Amino acid sequence: MLTFIWGTSFILIKKGLVVFASDELGALRIVIACLSLLPFAIANLRKIAPDRWKFLLLSGLLGNLFPAFLFAYAETELASGLAGVLNSLTALFTLLIGAALFRQRITWLRMAGILVGIAGTAMLIFTGNGNAETSNAFYGLFIVIATICYGGSANIIKFRLQGIHPVVMSSMALLTVGPLAAVYLGTTDAFHKLQVTEGAWEALLYIALLAVFSTAIGLILLNKLIHISTPVFASTINYLIPIVALMWGVLDGETIQTWHYLGMVVILAGVFIVNRAR
Repeated sequence: MLTFIWGTSFILIKKGLVVFASDELGALRIVIACLSLLPFAIANLRKIAPDRWKFLLLSGLLGNLFPAFLFAYAETELASGLAGVLNSLTALFTLLIGAALFRQRITWLRMAGILVGIAGTAMLIFTGNGNAETSNAFYGLFIVIATICYGGSANIIKFRLQGIHPVVMSSMALLTVGPLAAVYLGTTDAFHKLQVTEGAWEALLYIALLAVFSTAIGLILLNKLIHISTPVFASTINYLIPIVALMWGVLDGETIQTWHYLGMVVILAGVFIVNRAR
């Protein structure tokens, strides 16, 4: 479910960017996601211990706010399929941050699986993808930064927010960053575009789908998955997301080559190794 939901998010970002600027899209995404879970947040405010709020804020910033802006900005120049491919780097950074900051053990076999997955990702990147231009590869760095944020958030959820119900945790994390996004949104032209720009409401619909499913519901599912497994296992879904993202890109006119299929096979091999490693 997460693979499909998040694999679809990149094409939704692309559709939203037809009308809205990247910062407007990022702010709208967080505000709508926050509002969709606001009833759960209000109902459970008193259940959160005071010492947990700083970690909820960190999770909200690293797992939601920063990536929402970074991915949208990157996709102003990168094809949606390529953005989905680069997202798989989350697995590597989840492992490295867990080892560096949370004393997680790295086995050689698990590291091998991660590297195999990254090799598949590199195959997809360097064989070209969709409408992305080589000169715009720099924008991929923004996605790399976003995946570092995701890796940090996954470890915080597992090791600092354990025991909080996934719905409660997700709603609270979004509550900590929703007001920040709302204040920023008020400084943009997003509301003016809704009044005067053709296709603005359709673009808003794509962003709303992105916010409710990819951000709100996706976050709940991720939190549940992390709680019942490990951050590294949960992050391996990012190896499967490129397949869905590339397929949506093809349906939207982006091209897919033989090397892309081979890269997908290598990625799946990496997932298998990581999941079997002990």
